[in-house]
Amino acid sequence: MTSSPADSQHSPVVLSERRGHVLLLTLNRPEVRNAVNLELSIALGDALEAAEHDRDVWIVIVTGAGDKAFCAGADLKAVSRGEQRYPDDPVRSGWGFAGYVSHHISKPTIAAVNGFALGGGTEISLASDLVVAADTASFGLPEVKRGILAAAGGVFRLPAQLPKKVAMEMILTGEPISAHRALELGLVNRVVAQHELLDAAFDLADRVCANAPLSVQASKRIANGIVGGHVHAEDESWRLSNSERTELMKSADSVEGPRAFVEKRPPKWQAR
Repeated sequence: MTSSPADSQHSPVVLSERRGHVLLLTLNRPEVRNAVNLELSIALGDALEAAEHDRDVWIVIVTGAGDKAFCAGADLKAVSRGEQRYPDDPVRSGWGFAGYVSHHISKPTIAAVNGFALGGGTEISLASDLVVAADTASFGLPEVKRGILAAAGGVFRLPAQLPKKVAMEMILTGEPISAHRALELGLVNRVVAQHELLDAAFDLADRVCANAPLSVQASKRIANGIVGGHVHAEDESWRLSNSERTELMKSADSVEGPRAFVEKRPPKWQAR
């Protein structure tokens, strides 16, 4: 199991299981729909980093605990309480949301999406090399409904991976799409019955593992433009996203959105 030191009093927020050369990592906060807080970010990022340096790990699968949610994105209750979202350590902080979205390891990654993937859940999927989804899954970037934005790569990766008009509708309305629609659009590789999800993910992983691991890793680095664990082609997009997020988080609406979510009421937007 992989965990951070703070996990000693409860179940690890990330579970780890090895099957041959495949590492399965499970986001384990089902009580909050696997929403991401600081503890989970550290645990998942550290697990990915360990996998990168383990010669016996050839591919990583990431899934969520339970059968309702893959990942509900950022833990808005933690955000509304003003809790720290990113590690102080600059290396870990550089791995981005969930320790994942900017963590460019050479080992291929598969998102096994077991339920709805909203906000950061979709952004984890966008950052993964392959995606297998349960037929009950859905994908969306609802941040505009909360007065914030999809700053973990969603606002520039979604238009890069989907037809522009479709991506813009998802971004501007905040409305999700089904797993089958995501398959039609090429956002996911497979859609299967929920009880078949992990079997399908492991089957895909085994097909990758049948190939020479160093060839697979070199091919991934070239395809994604990874140099020294960094994708330079995304630098300007990240700069713009971070700049816009910084300004947006100064607004009254960015406070109102998470607060309204926690209080289970419609937000009162002021456009300021």
